Amino acid sequence: MAAVCVCMETSIERVDLGPVARRVAGLVSRVEDGWLDLPTPCPDYAVRELLAHVGGLALAFRDAARKEFGPTTDTDPGDARPVLADGWRTVFPRRLEELAEAWGEPGAWEGMTRAGGVDLPGAVAGLVAFDELLVHGWDLARATGMPYAPGDDELRVSYAFLAPSAAERADGKGPFGPPVPVPDGAPLLDRVIGLSGRRPDWPAGASPAGGRTG
Repeated sequence: MAAVCVCMETSIERVDLGPVARRVAGLVSRVEDGWLDLPTPCPDYAVRELLAHVGGLALAFRDAARKEFGPTTDTDPGDARPVLADGWRTVFPRRLEELAEAWGEPGAWEGMTRAGGVDLPGAVAGLVAFDELLVHGWDLARATGMPYAPGDDELRVSYAFLAPSAAERADGKGPFGPPVPVPDGAPLLDRVIGLSGRRPDWPAGASPAGGRTG
């Protein structure tokens, strides 16, 4: 899960997870069996583990939005290596749809909730879920060569979420590694990816210079 300060101040109160969830679901449905062992920008994950991680976070943050606490919300995703279960092409897109629907309810953004075993405000958890989907969508697209073009409004949400913790993560704190320097004039997507601890120019099969699986 992305590094989060549960007391963080943000002017973003609520965002629509629908577009980013549908975009990631579209990527998932197009992954071919022959791609499952390809490396990804998450250095510990091949495509199969990345898919399993996305499917797991969709379930966890769906339940966090509903405030239905249990194993899905109480387990740190770093406790075990994610395993891709059978039926993922059908199950994961539906989970992503349910995730977006759950965060479409105003009550999801109110009060406290739990994700990854961490108690945090619902408004923060919603932003974590949004950012996780956007960044891992890029990971999956980059690893498989599929196109990926989030809208500027979506990218601004992730940038505003990641930027405040950049200085702290420069010291190696948090699940994401230190931000990767990106020129100020670079495309907004590249700046978001750099803030997440990834190289925007990461090529399939390369060892990424920064970042850990988040």
